[in-house]
Amino acid sequence: MQTWFECKVKYTKVLDSGKEQTTTENFLLDAVSFTDAETRMIGQMRQIVKGEFNVTDIKKSRIAEVFPFESGEWWFKATINLVTIDEEAGKEKKLRTYYLIMADDIKEALQRLEESLSYLVIPYVISSLATSNIVDVFPYEPAEAEIPEGFTPVES
Repeated sequence: MQTWFECKVKYTKVLDSGKEQTTTENFLLDAVSFTDAETRMIGQMRQIVKGEFNVTDIKKSRIAEVFPFESGEWWFKATINLVTIDEEAGKEKKLRTYYLIMADDIKEALQRLEESLSYLVIPYVISSLATSNIVDVFPYEPAEAEIPEGFTPVES
């Protein structure tokens, strides 16, 4: 299971007009701990930002799953209520789950969300869908390990 962390980063951004403006933006990344999240965020920001930046806040996100798409300008946050039945009490139970979807508008986000949730066999209700303050998402991508001289991979 992925653990998503929301990171706030403060840096100086160069606008289209050529002016510099200090801004704080939110990013979402997959990491195993707060330390890993900070290290990965610094690595990502070094590739994006020229100059100084500061990771001002890191917190665990309640996002369960991210649905990235090839096209899409905005990240939309969806709140889903999954309806389950508590067999001991014999009552319906609602589980609130959050998803992040990339889309160009809210109509496309709703369509992509329903398409992405088609694998669910239990009923659900989409209780909210709104633009998110997340600027970009960085999923975990394992690095290619370099094999030292004199060693061979186990697969060979």
